[in-house]
Amino acid sequence: MKLILAIVNNDDSAIAAASLTEAGFFVTKLSTTGGFLMVGNTTLLIGTEEKDVEVVLDLLKKYCTTRKQMNTPTSSFGAGLQNFSLPEEVTVSGATVFVLGVDRMEKL
Repeated sequence: MKLILAIVNNDDSAIAAASLTEAGFFVTKLSTTGGFLMVGNTTLLIGTEEKDVEVVLDLLKKYCTTRKQMNTPTSSFGAGLQNFSLPEEVTVSGATVFVLGVDRMEKL
């Protein structure tokens, strides 16, 4: 058994979760905040059998897109602390995914 942690952009989270649910996967959504841009995102928790990991990854690749986003001076720990910082465009990944092994899972 595997636990997939997928950190996705809020703009993609609804369609990604819906597509996973439609494909028969159980998905738990958590509201989270990233450390770099300090903006909201969604962490999806997906428990699945090892044979279905690639199916989940394919769905995430399909619905979680890379995009460009403005990094404002107050949204970064580094340059954002300086008054003379200017906004800059950064590339934000579609999803950051961790696949973890699960020793035991029970639904109670």
